[in-house]
Amino acid sequence: MAASFAQLGLKEELILALKQQGINEPTAIQEQAIPLIIKNFDVVGQSQTGTGKTLAYLLPIFQKIDVLKNETQALILTPTHELALQIQGEIEMLAKNSGVLVTSAVIIGNVNIARQIEKLKGKQHIIVGSSGRVLELIRKRKISASTIKTIILDEADRLFDENNYKDVMAVLKTTLRDTQLVLFSATLPDSALKQAKNVLKNPKIVRISEKPKIAPGISHFYFVAEQRDKIEVLRKLIRLMNPTRSLIFINKSEDIETIVEKLKFHGLETEGIYGGASKVDRGKAMDDFKRGRIKLLVASDLAARGLDIKGVSHIFNLDLPEDPQLYLHRVGRTGRAGEDGVAVSLVTKYEISSLNKLERDYGVKIYPKEMAFGKIIDPAVKTKVKSNTSKNISPQRGKTNH
Repeated sequence: MAASFAQLGLKEELILALKQQGINEPTAIQEQAIPLIIKNFDVVGQSQTGTGKTLAYLLPIFQKIDVLKNETQALILTPTHELALQIQGEIEMLAKNSGVLVTSAVIIGNVNIARQIEKLKGKQHIIVGSSGRVLELIRKRKISASTIKTIILDEADRLFDENNYKDVMAVLKTTLRDTQLVLFSATLPDSALKQAKNVLKNPKIVRISEKPKIAPGISHFYFVAEQRDKIEVLRKLIRLMNPTRSLIFINKSEDIETIVEKLKFHGLETEGIYGGASKVDRGKAMDDFKRGRIKLLVASDLAARGLDIKGVSHIFNLDLPEDPQLYLHRVGRTGRAGEDGVAVSLVTKYEISSLNKLERDYGVKIYPKEMAFGKIIDPAVKTKVKSNTSKNISPQRGKTNH
């Protein structure tokens, strides 16, 4: 039987806050990681998307922060701006619902640094941000690294890649030797773990090894299309399916802007999240999507990493993910909390074998579909309709002797 949050050592006000969010029992990663983090061990936590990793580290951080001290005590580094903003939202909700007077700030690049410096004068208890901008402000002595007791690396595999590793390591070197280091990720390859062990102190490794599962309420379909026709097929599918809120995934971030413009040209209110956009534009796109002002959001796997957006009814894979495990991450954005969802993949005939592998890996059935007569139908139905139409028309055309 799973432990309760009380048995994990959490304070009553935090448990009550969780109940207000409809959370009554810890997930496997929370059950194993929370007591270790509270006891100040270095921890490496790995579990699938949607298993509650953010709360697995936020709850013990809230537990340990001394709100009477006007200093930064925890630092959370993320690979994307969107994930930083989402974590900030969870911190604010937890603080509000618990009544624990924890303060926090988001510190990310491509934002007015003067405003961030002004915000930091309040000595926020938690800083959430990107390694580059955090490092810059540490060097400017606007963030005091010496007071930081715990550092969280969220989506650690991305933070240890070639784009982030140098800045992350530079940030870690500014902190004290006894600073607690906690790593969380859905995937943690051996290469990333090897790099992490260079800075971890006798870490506790928590791997939730349950076989990845896809929510049973998700229906999986695919449509065959030539690569050059995929945007047109997508446009028609959106009109037919009329999603309430949909994420459109592609593999190359540099193509996002082009796809957004093409969909807008056809009258579909669409935005994208990609690295080239300003923080203001990215923030507005996310806010418009969450609030239902737009129905469609185009993203790459990196941009959407770790995002938890409620009410996503459809996932469209304009490209099949290059890593099969990313299919799990993508479709996991829909069908949450017991709701139904739809995952649609647009594939060329040469990619059908990749779908077959996904079916075997995740124990799902991905059904072929076609568009015909203004409807979405099974291929067999189309053949039957054609056959019946042919029978009805041919005799009339062949009438010659009356």
